[in-house]
Amino acid sequence: GALCVGVVTRFDGSPITMTETVLQAETGRRAGSSDARRLRAEGKIPAVVYGHGMDPLPVSVDRRELRQALSGASGMNTILDLTVDGTVYPSLIKDIQRHPVKRNVQHIDFIQVNLNEEIVVSIPIHLEGEAKEVSAHNGLVDLTMQELQVRTTPRNIPDGITIDVSEMTMDTVIRIEDLPLPSGVVAEGDPEAPVVTVLTMRTPVLDEEEAAIEAAAAESADGESDAGESDAGSSDSDSE
Repeated sequence: GALCVGVVTRFDGSPITMTETVLQAETGRRAGSSDARRLRAEGKIPAVVYGHGMDPLPVSVDRRELRQALSGASGMNTILDLTVDGTVYPSLIKDIQRHPVKRNVQHIDFIQVNLNEEIVVSIPIHLEGEAKEVSAHNGLVDLTMQELQVRTTPRNIPDGITIDVSEMTMDTVIRIEDLPLPSGVVAEGDPEAPVVTVLTMRTPVLDEEEAAIEAAAAESADGESDAGESDAGSSDSDSE
């Protein structure tokens, strides 16, 4: 995987004339677990690319090159120009299968995307700033959703959303409709769904009657302990 500038023709016939994240893929792999094991031993990952009416195409990609291609801010939402025998398939990772114990990647599904068609993806939500007023009132800022589903064209996918919480008060609720989204990016889901709220970390408050009973019980306990100490002192003096 590398950042590459050049003019190459994509599968859909459109030219690549800007900096793209290119990932080389190899064809010729055979179906079956033995061939898959051989590929993994060579540092490659079995994969398939499909979508837009094409027959599923079995390929393999280099494990290290894939990691490098996904290392940017877009992460798993990186649009990969998957290059197979000179043909480029703009693709997203649709699914990753991992080993149940080792957790290393065993197989990848790439889905070809049309760069002019909108797709729905999940992007991460991050908080920044310090909500001083919330902290001063024994409150806690709570992020109720870790990711937001958005609809946009593939090249327009944001790396994530950052929400500044420094102006939040105890009554603030930030909803999906309040989120600052770039032009051409539309949030999916209920616009009124809460994204960031404030939790009240109150200690239990006793009413006056319960407080009076607790105070009386505490005084009684103190009196008993004082009496016990004086009794113990008199018995010591008697024994002498």
